[in-house]
Amino acid sequence: MSKDKRGKKNGNGGDSTTDAKTMKTYREGERFPGRIGRTYEESTPAFPMPPKAPKDAPNILYVILDDVGFGWCEPFGGMIRTPTMMRLAEQGLRYTHFTTTALCSPTRSCLVTGRNHHSVGMANITELATGFPGYNGRQPQDKAGIPAMLHQHGYTSYCIGKWHNTPSEETTIAGPYDRWPTGSVFGFDRFYGFLGGDCDQWEPKLFLDREAVDPPRTPDEGYHLSEDLVDRAMSWISQHHSADPDKPWLTWLAFGCAHAPHHVAPEWADKYKGQFDLGWDAYREKVLARQKELGIIPEEARLAPMLEGVQKWESLSADERRLFARMAELYAGFIEHADAQLGRLMEFLERTGQLDNTLVFVCIGDNGSSGEGTLSGLFNEQSVANNVQETVAQNLARIDQLGQPGSYNHYPVGWAMAGNTPFQLCKQYTHFGGVRNPLIVHWPRGIQAKGELRTQYHHCIDIVPTILEAIGIDAPRFINSVQQESVEGFPMNYSFDDAKAPSNHVTQYFEMLGNRGLYHDGWKVVTYHGRKPWENKARWGFDEDHWELYNLAEDPTESNDLMKGRDRANLDDPLVKKLIELVGLWWAEAGRYQVLPLDDRFQMRALGRAGLYAERSRMTYYEGAVRIQEFAGPDTKNRSWEMTAEVDVPAGDASGPIVALGGSAAGWTLYLKDGVPVFCYNFPGPQYTYIRGKDALKPGRHLLRYEFEKTGPEPFGAGGVGRLHVDGMKVAEAPIPRTVSVGYSMDETFDVGWDKGTAVSPEYPSNARFTGRVLRVDFDLKPDFHPDHADPAKKAEAKFQHELLRQ
Repeated sequence: MSKDKRGKKNGNGGDSTTDAKTMKTYREGERFPGRIGRTYEESTPAFPMPPKAPKDAPNILYVILDDVGFGWCEPFGGMIRTPTMMRLAEQGLRYTHFTTTALCSPTRSCLVTGRNHHSVGMANITELATGFPGYNGRQPQDKAGIPAMLHQHGYTSYCIGKWHNTPSEETTIAGPYDRWPTGSVFGFDRFYGFLGGDCDQWEPKLFLDREAVDPPRTPDEGYHLSEDLVDRAMSWISQHHSADPDKPWLTWLAFGCAHAPHHVAPEWADKYKGQFDLGWDAYREKVLARQKELGIIPEEARLAPMLEGVQKWESLSADERRLFARMAELYAGFIEHADAQLGRLMEFLERTGQLDNTLVFVCIGDNGSSGEGTLSGLFNEQSVANNVQETVAQNLARIDQLGQPGSYNHYPVGWAMAGNTPFQLCKQYTHFGGVRNPLIVHWPRGIQAKGELRTQYHHCIDIVPTILEAIGIDAPRFINSVQQESVEGFPMNYSFDDAKAPSNHVTQYFEMLGNRGLYHDGWKVVTYHGRKPWENKARWGFDEDHWELYNLAEDPTESNDLMKGRDRANLDDPLVKKLIELVGLWWAEAGRYQVLPLDDRFQMRALGRAGLYAERSRMTYYEGAVRIQEFAGPDTKNRSWEMTAEVDVPAGDASGPIVALGGSAAGWTLYLKDGVPVFCYNFPGPQYTYIRGKDALKPGRHLLRYEFEKTGPEPFGAGGVGRLHVDGMKVAEAPIPRTVSVGYSMDETFDVGWDKGTAVSPEYPSNARFTGRVLRVDFDLKPDFHPDHADPAKKAEAKFQHELLRQ
């Protein structure tokens, strides 16, 4: 049973009475209430009915932007124009003291379950899972998501966009599917989007429910992911509303924007020409003044210090300033473009009469801005992952390609700090620069106040209980026959029409990659655990962490550490007492929510599941094996290896990829060009090595064998010699000076008979297909006996460098 907004119980299945004109009904799963006699004349029928939502229950819409800090968007004082978000803010509420977890997957686990991220095993991203309950990356069955909760109350739910909460080893077609969006744990009815931390916005690797699908158009035909996601949202909601206008829905709309790569058409970036020439230092000052003018930040607030080591804008060369400003223009255009797509969705909801009773949560960022773009920004994120140094001169020469197909760009860390104005640090950190994000709540039928600010403290675990209270129901005790643990958040509904009501969320812990923090009743303690955003090692242990103390009523931006220079041994000092009290409370919360054991083995986390899944050295693939994620395909990095492809070559046009791994950022591919076999190795840069046969293959069956002999002494990324054989005869060989050490891409895949996504080689188009038949492809991955190569720490350090970029 559930209760409506006035406390009245709702049976959710019709009543159990009947008359001559009414069929008796009962809720599916309950005992049959009718009567069964010898014949139907002597019997009383009753029909099982699906659950029905309480009367006037609102639709629910999550809108989630990725990697957007507190100081970027217009409603919160930023310089990026977001007219749709501004309109929603003016007609709804802006929450100025809303916090996240500092990383994407953990924040989203809170948003979808109403529980702390360690409570559901999502301490960080799924690729860095380890063997402890708070860190294993596996959403528990007894802590199901809000779609599964609402399914019992007559809701249909749609997940659209980014999904990075499925264990990475379970994202292949082999499953299991329990923790996919449409699986039993989360409970969405439909899914359209991508699995993982980021993806190419021009050529994303999409899924429809559980099936890999291609985008409906190409970039040349005007495709962009943000537009596609909103098209899908409107399509599904339109069909839903047409079929059953009284049935409410929940939609999770998670843009790929504004995670790197910052992909957008030039005309959107060009709107900001010259607007970031002032640089990140002046940007911070300008935005702080705007925030104070809007009342977002108190007048007495000071600008928190910049991250040590970030260049002063005035110290940069003219070339650096030009390049870095353009990178910011692309980021701004990317966000404004996404806001325009959100505007299309809002206009659709208004036109169809659904907006008034839709409870909308606009989460402007799932953490602070990303500082992973290094001090100079990146044209291709795979460069830093594979220790390739991009130069300013090199990137300036291709400045017009930034944000376009073929790029995988990210801005410098200075812009991340600026985007988190007025706070310090950024994504990955538990200072407010990593965890303080803007929230807009819009619900015309349920919220009387318009255009007001709300300063009560709240956290991303509070969204689910807010939804439940808005509908007038309790969290179910059982889902899929599994007894559920309690929701851990606090409903925000009390604040909808009372700006002065005290917050009901008094205490909240933070932990991310070793950084720790605690908010408690207007105070905060926090640590910086000795690692910059682009680094992969902490410089000290947990016992050496410096606990900072802030009185947020006097210092809302964490700009004045009250412990700096203070004698911590003086127990008569009231501030020392306060610090001890709050640090002790942090440990209590850590024990309560599965934060322990503390783990700063950054690199070794990448090998946390070593031994659980067998590594195969020999494997066979067949035509149709496509969209296999890199980690699930043949591991051709840092070793000698060979593959043999048996193909049937057609008469006439014999062309296209036979086997491919990766994409335009990096990868390798075996293909035919005008019938001639070619192997191409694409090292980030790009640096192409072609090993090309001389003669076109005759129609019929052939064996093509490629072998790579690793000759370099380096444990990771060593070069070697590639050789190409046709029907047992060597036809070409060439040296490959360097090889990919960590990963070929963030989102590209392994494909047989196709090259899904962007093309590894520029000699064939994106999403190209082999014109013949691939009968089978056999791999032999050679062991590597170099002593350094078996060192788990070195292997993990390299892998972790890559996984940092996937957050």
